[in-house]
Amino acid sequence: MGLFNDLFGAKSDLKKEKRSLPWVPLTSKEQLATIIEKSKSRPQAIFKHSTTCGISRMVLNMFTDNYATNSDQIDIYFLDLHAYRDVSNEVGIRFQVLHQSPQLLIIKNGVAVSHASHGAISEVDLEQYV
Repeated sequence: MGLFNDLFGAKSDLKKEKRSLPWVPLTSKEQLATIIEKSKSRPQAIFKHSTTCGISRMVLNMFTDNYATNSDQIDIYFLDLHAYRDVSNEVGIRFQVLHQSPQLLIIKNGVAVSHASHGAISEVDLEQYV
């Protein structure tokens, strides 16, 4: 199989070190009050992810790979849409955004100052909100 490894690369070449983000699991509607309160002193982000969607997984991986903000500048919440559908619905109501998946919301002073979905998430510059 050496020829195929030379042509296509060895499996070990394909493995990247996975980056870990300082995710805060968003699992209850009560946490939204905390997010609103904390957003008065520093920005909060909510990443809504569909565990059954390939596009959502791809966008999550791109977001993770390109995330460059320090954990002391912004809190970033991870919402599993299927496990916590009621929380996802409440996010839409509280922050007045239409549900999409995947979706990234930036919360400052209690309101969504930015939100993006799908490929547009990679265009969000978190640095401009910190």
